Amino acid sequence: MNASTPPHDVVIMGGGLAGLTLALQLRQRDPGLDVLVLERRTHPVPAATHKVGESTVEIGAHYFAEVLGLKDHLLHAQLKKFGFRFFFSEGRRDIDRVTEIGASRPLPTGSWQIDRGLFENFLAEEAQRRGIRFEDGALVRQVTLGRGGASHELSWQHPGAELQRVQARWVIDACGRAGLIKRQLGLAQDNDHAAHAVWFRVNHRIDIDRWSDDPAWQQRCTTPTRWLSTNHLVGAGYWVWLIPLASGSHSVGIVADPAWHPSERMDSFDKAMDWLREYQPRLFDELDPRRDALQDFAFFRRFSYDCKQVFSTDRWALAGEAGRFLDPFYSPGSDFIAIGNTYITELVMLDRAGRRLGAHVQVFEQIFKSFYDSTLALYQGQYGLFGDPEVLPSKIIWDYTYYWSVLAQLFFQQRLADLASLSHLRDELLHCQRLNLAVQDLLRRWGEVSARRNPPVMLDQASVPWFVELNRSLTDALDDDAFRQRLREATARLHALAAEMLQRALAGHPGLDGSGLQALLASRPAPSPHAPMLFPAVAEAAAALAA
Repeated sequence: MNASTPPHDVVIMGGGLAGLTLALQLRQRDPGLDVLVLERRTHPVPAATHKVGESTVEIGAHYFAEVLGLKDHLLHAQLKKFGFRFFFSEGRRDIDRVTEIGASRPLPTGSWQIDRGLFENFLAEEAQRRGIRFEDGALVRQVTLGRGGASHELSWQHPGAELQRVQARWVIDACGRAGLIKRQLGLAQDNDHAAHAVWFRVNHRIDIDRWSDDPAWQQRCTTPTRWLSTNHLVGAGYWVWLIPLASGSHSVGIVADPAWHPSERMDSFDKAMDWLREYQPRLFDELDPRRDALQDFAFFRRFSYDCKQVFSTDRWALAGEAGRFLDPFYSPGSDFIAIGNTYITELVMLDRAGRRLGAHVQVFEQIFKSFYDSTLALYQGQYGLFGDPEVLPSKIIWDYTYYWSVLAQLFFQQRLADLASLSHLRDELLHCQRLNLAVQDLLRRWGEVSARRNPPVMLDQASVPWFVELNRSLTDALDDDAFRQRLREATARLHALAAEMLQRALAGHPGLDGSGLQALLASRPAPSPHAPMLFPAVAEAAAALAA
């Protein structure tokens, strides 16, 4: 190592989505920061590249477009997403004769379908335009972590070239599932979620709007663009995703609980097609004559995992999948990249300012883990509900409301690291977290007794005024007092929504055990009697089911 070469401020191992967006965020906060990104793959990578995570939701979309300033690229090079959409189509070809959940028109705060190859190529170019050193085809050979204020040392090389040695004040592991630092320090940790996924891409546009010529079904949406949604074909124990890419390819994935659908039934393309023939025959019909359009195929067993630690006072951190991963349902991957990167950026800036990191590292670690645990609860033991037209609509309304009311508000209002507000709102946030756990338990119990009737109706989220307004409110600009009032209102909304869900579940199933949620609701005063009707969409669904 050349002793005259000064250490880099930050070395990021991994130039994928997490690493490149972190580099951009760091340079945006401090244009004088010396950032080196080491990426194993050679650029440019192919369009429709072999990655998971094409669908974004509100936090990730806001992070890319507004926080990082990449909106122009998203508008001109990616696809605007038409929300989430669900069809209870197991064993069916008549998709117009099953229950559909979705919006008839785009909601105010939108998101994007991301072609990861196009996006990561653009991010690498944008990073270099902003003065970030980006080395592709760079293989990290060794990482020696400094302790007690010492610099970190790394060795890396291009294939066949001389070994390079560098020092860094901060080192970030954004190497994805390879998890160099996690493996080196023994930080890997299992969670209680054993789902698996297979996915592939085809060079063919899957236009779900053409799956029926029924005028009434086609006119449910203001535009014939269901294909722009993240479409979910759902059944007990699994869901199938359909995600369009700007390159013209379409991403298809099967995600399942092995207790219902073992991975051995779908761990090759031919097996996956046989599985689709049985469980989602309309999609099989679409793909079968186009087998030669297959572009890639991959699978993960037990894709979800936790991590003992992602931030350190020794100035290292884990970004993206190098740390924790949840589940692709609801597309939280880019959200947690945005949240984790924001905490890493705050820590680097505190260090640049000469501040001690101990208290902030501890608090950020606790908060980030609580976000992970609260979101994981949406998936654990819930895959059996995916084939339930009676219960899943309630779950989706709750899960969206919880996400938009709490986590999304914290991110959009730039309060993730606002320790004063988080401390002030501690009781409200804790009650929301407890409500979520109790509601998820109620949903599981409800699913055990549900009749699972599947009427040919569309549950239109855009027809629910309070739900649309909650989505729109994410972009409000709030001062401290208004933000704290917003979170108090969110707590009251979730409290009332949980009470209404419990009432609806017990009305249809008087013997259902809802005692856990009942006790939690009784522990706090009821919200204002002027609270609006919170569940018209599910009320309409219940009426349709009864008919």
